[in-house]
Amino acid sequence: MDNLPNKAMTQKRERFKRLAVYRTNEVLRRLKVLGNCANRSAYYYSVEDVNKIFSEIERKTKEIKAQFHFPKIKEFKL
Repeated sequence: MDNLPNKAMTQKRERFKRLAVYRTNEVLRRLKVLGNCANRSAYYYSVEDVNKIFSEIERKTKEIKAQFHFPKIKEFKL
């Protein structure tokens, strides 16, 4: 007999790994594309622009990382 909980967990783990690798590589690829904007001969930007961009990236990264560490807040019910 198959151990269904184990099989389900294995399938979930494999799906997570497949999607996490793909999505992480997509984020890294898009960050590399963003880095192309650093070409000063093609673009004009200020230090404030750069700080604003990376502050938002860091904020969102922390927010998403927290989703992996803390359970989602469930809606209040009586």
